[in-house]
Amino acid sequence: MDHLDALHLFTRIVEQRSFGRAADQLDIPRATATHAIKQLEARLGTRLLERSTRHVRPTPDGEAFYERCVHVLSELDDAEASLRHAASNPRGILRVDMHGTHATGIVLPRIREFRERYPNIDIVISSEDRLVDLVREGIDCAIRGGTVRDSSLVARRLAVIPEVTCASPDYLARFGTPRHPSELASHQAVQFFNSSGGRAYPFEFTIDGKLREVELKGWLTVNYAESYVVAARNGCGLIQLPRYHVEDDLRSGHLIEVLADFSGPGFPITALYPHRRQLSPRVRIFLDWVGQLYEEAFGPTQAST
Repeated sequence: MDHLDALHLFTRIVEQRSFGRAADQLDIPRATATHAIKQLEARLGTRLLERSTRHVRPTPDGEAFYERCVHVLSELDDAEASLRHAASNPRGILRVDMHGTHATGIVLPRIREFRERYPNIDIVISSEDRLVDLVREGIDCAIRGGTVRDSSLVARRLAVIPEVTCASPDYLARFGTPRHPSELASHQAVQFFNSSGGRAYPFEFTIDGKLREVELKGWLTVNYAESYVVAARNGCGLIQLPRYHVEDDLRSGHLIEVLADFSGPGFPITALYPHRRQLSPRVRIFLDWVGQLYEEAFGPTQAST
């Protein structure tokens, strides 16, 4: 096995956490995969993988080497694609990071359509509960909600999702139903914060034609979207979030919308990717495809760059 094939094999083993699954995906014998990694480790003079009877995981050196390999192989794929004029039939590994709700609710239910259209692209989707470093971690693009503040990345607006403020019937029975944002001083909210730190997100309302932030009191703070919704269902306070996330709860009556006449501007969803002189064909066609999914779900929006 040549050096480049060994690098491809190594990255696949790290991602699959298995020699056997990686060997099967690359259609090589497991013994060949084992021998190739031993040769690679001998060439580098360090152990890259920790092996046990049930698990394979990278060593600290292996983790650092993996991140470099992902970046190098991605650059090589892009270079080959540009020389082959492969925009109509792109190939290679596409690494995407997105929130789990977007993965399970929007992208994954339709992902086979993408595969059928582009059978030479393998996809790795991560759903990290943190801000990833796209360049350092070799991620081709990320889908993020909220305001984008990283000027080092190219941003493409995918959608603006309507938001809803809501609470459980039990909470509203105890605290009353607010009719105006000015009444929220006597209410409780489930606080939500980003895992990267900082203060809890304020609620936003349009009052007299102007967008205003309202800070609410609350005794419970979470940083995971599903925890946010479960807390509201169980009467812990008001929440404000994209409507699609709680559509079933609103229909079933587990959550009740309030202050509908003061809704904010919506929750922006943006695709982010590193600055490059030439965007990889596989990234470009994925962004076009996923942009269509969001347009079908939430209506057209102006793209931003």
